[in-house]
Amino acid sequence: MNLSPALQSRSNACCELCTLSSSILHSYIVPTRVEESHENSVVLCATCFEKVSNQDLNNPNYFHFLTGSIWSEIPSVKVLSYKLLNQFKDTEWAQETVESAYLTEAELAWANSEQDAQTNAIIHKDAYGTQLENGDTIFLTENLNVKGANFTAVKGTKVSKIRLVPDNAEQIEGKIEGTVIVILTKFVRKGT
Repeated sequence: MNLSPALQSRSNACCELCTLSSSILHSYIVPTRVEESHENSVVLCATCFEKVSNQDLNNPNYFHFLTGSIWSEIPSVKVLSYKLLNQFKDTEWAQETVESAYLTEAELAWANSEQDAQTNAIIHKDAYGTQLENGDTIFLTENLNVKGANFTAVKGTKVSKIRLVPDNAEQIEGKIEGTVIVILTKFVRKGT
C-alpha cells in the first residue's frame, strides 16, 4: 500500500508500533476517524497491520512493544496503543502501562470514542428481547387504544415496515388502518 509522503517521512520506513524496519508498510486509520490523513493514521508493518485490522489479539505478549509506543509524540500512535492496551487489561504489564500513560483530554476522548459510541447506541428490542430493525414486521402482543384515533389496535395485528424512533429505544412507528402511530416496543413481537 502506498504511504503518503507525510507518513513515509514520519515513519522512517518503520512500523510506528513495533518499530521494526520493513519494506512493506500499511497506513491504518485509527477508529473512529474515517478521513484518510496522516493525523488519523498509523504506519504499521504487515504483521501488526494484519493483527490490528483483524482484531487478532489472542497473544498479548506479541504486543508487549506497546509499552514503548504509548509514549509516542504522535497522537494517532498513542491513541491506537492505548486502545490496544485496554484490550489486554487482564495482563499485568498492560494494566501498569495504561495506568502510567499520559494522554491529553482530546487523545483520551478519541481513544474512548468507539466504546462510547457502542455504549450510547440506541437498540430497539421487542417484548421478548429480540432486536428490531427498520423495515421489520411486528405483531402486537396486547390490545392498544390508539390515542387521537377512533379505534383500538387488537392483539395480533400485523404491522409491516416499521420505523425505529431514532432517539428512543422504547418507541417505533408503524401504520395501522392507514394511520401512522407510535407503538411502545414492550407491546410488540418481531415477526418473520
